[in-house]
Amino acid sequence: MHASQQQRRSGMSNGLYYHSTQEVGAYCLPQFQTFGHQLHYNDRSQGTNFLTQNSNERYCTLESSSANGSYAVYTSPSATSFSPNGSPMSQQDSQSYNTYGSPISGSYVINEVNDFKHKLKELETVMLGPDSNFLDSYDYTFQNSTNNTSLAMDSWRQIMEAISKRDLKHILIFCARAISDNELLVAQWLMDELRQMVSVTGEPIQRLGAYMLEGLVARLTSSGSNICKALKCKEPASAELLSYMHILDEVCPYFKFGYMAANGAIAEAMKDDNRIHIIDFQIAQGSQWLTLIPAFAARPGGPPHIRVTGIDDSMSAYARGGGPNIVGKRLSKLAETFKVPFEFHYAAMSGCEVQLENLEVRPGEALAVNFAFMLHHTPDESVSTQNHRDRLLRLVKSLSPKVVTLVEQESNTNTAAFYPRVLETLNYYTAMFESIDVTLPREHKERINVEQHCLAREMVNIIACEGPERVERHELLGKWRSRFKMAGFTPYPLSSFVNATIKTLLENYCSSYRLEERDGALYLGWMNRDLVASCAWT
Repeated sequence: MHASQQQRRSGMSNGLYYHSTQEVGAYCLPQFQTFGHQLHYNDRSQGTNFLTQNSNERYCTLESSSANGSYAVYTSPSATSFSPNGSPMSQQDSQSYNTYGSPISGSYVINEVNDFKHKLKELETVMLGPDSNFLDSYDYTFQNSTNNTSLAMDSWRQIMEAISKRDLKHILIFCARAISDNELLVAQWLMDELRQMVSVTGEPIQRLGAYMLEGLVARLTSSGSNICKALKCKEPASAELLSYMHILDEVCPYFKFGYMAANGAIAEAMKDDNRIHIIDFQIAQGSQWLTLIPAFAARPGGPPHIRVTGIDDSMSAYARGGGPNIVGKRLSKLAETFKVPFEFHYAAMSGCEVQLENLEVRPGEALAVNFAFMLHHTPDESVSTQNHRDRLLRLVKSLSPKVVTLVEQESNTNTAAFYPRVLETLNYYTAMFESIDVTLPREHKERINVEQHCLAREMVNIIACEGPERVERHELLGKWRSRFKMAGFTPYPLSSFVNATIKTLLENYCSSYRLEERDGALYLGWMNRDLVASCAWT
């Protein structure tokens, strides 16, 4: 036994700072749970009230407004809240609201947060003496405590260590765990600590932390859907300005190369066909076809007749800056330049609404179907008994396509519970933010716009929303394989030539980007994390 431990034991045995395990447990843990329970169930008939103390510097980057008016999530005498249009309002001009829109007072809860911090320090003094160090004395003090108390105090030790080291990543994890365990007062305290660390212009983890904190706040206040609705990618200032989603595709090569792998499979499958019909279930900006049309134009014997049907939902307009006619004109002009016979049609609906008659399949055309970053938005059996995710695959299989391409983010958030979903989101988007950091300077305005208006919306939706409102439902390629096989598909090989070309092009980027061919699919990622997977089926 160390001398310091012997001295602490001697002091405690003399009764100077000794308290029994039962007294310690009664003093600390049950009170925290009581505070959190009281806060969570306060006046359930009027809605659940949540409020946290604000710092002097506003960290919020996203518009957090309810459908009925201003939604001031954090309030203090120096706080700034935001109206639905994003304009700042002084504290005198706004009130805090509960989740049902009724005004509430935050003084009681703020006092409870302060009491919580005070009692944590007081607990250390009561148990270990005024000159003791909580972290050093933890192991001996509680060696005879119950397992539950030991585990709980070990969690406190880890939390305090993370805060002292300003370990933003682990504080985010502890905060998510507190929300998952319904320890709301603890979660609010950790949010107060996180607020001092995050920044939209800082290190990748600071920027990611800012948006993940928004998601945790939205989860705690049940405002996730309201925030997501306010975060749709905003329209560019002019027709010439590329949308934020297009910029994201350009600065993240794993998106672009995922498209290229899919195009290689389509070109290989259609190399001998004169009339080609491509159904794109998420036409977005049509960027994927900007390289395929010239490739078909260079085909020996002349280009084929190409017809593209683009499925286009309302969200795409925000990422594109206008209706699908913009895409049609863009592709038609490109096809005209390369003397490729071309038609463009679109169906203005979400993938869930697509029926056979919307696809305009014609006899005599070789059919290719493209699912690029789309199927994860389609609800499956865990959301609806209609199971549109598998219904669409069966519908497409009934058309007897020559090739079907799948490009998806390699992440597992579909059916995961809240806490593991947060961990997966933190891991996935850490890699993405780090990769963006080597492409766009931190002070670059477009980088902030890309991260805030595109990636932040995804993260908030994954973390804060449930049921049909959670539309970001990614699955790993292994699960996608199972779905395709159940629908009757068999794997189709990707183009070895195109894969080799992608590998060569990737050498022009940072060495931390990686590419791996595995089990008939192409995985693209950052360092040791797969981010995008591309494969083909028939």
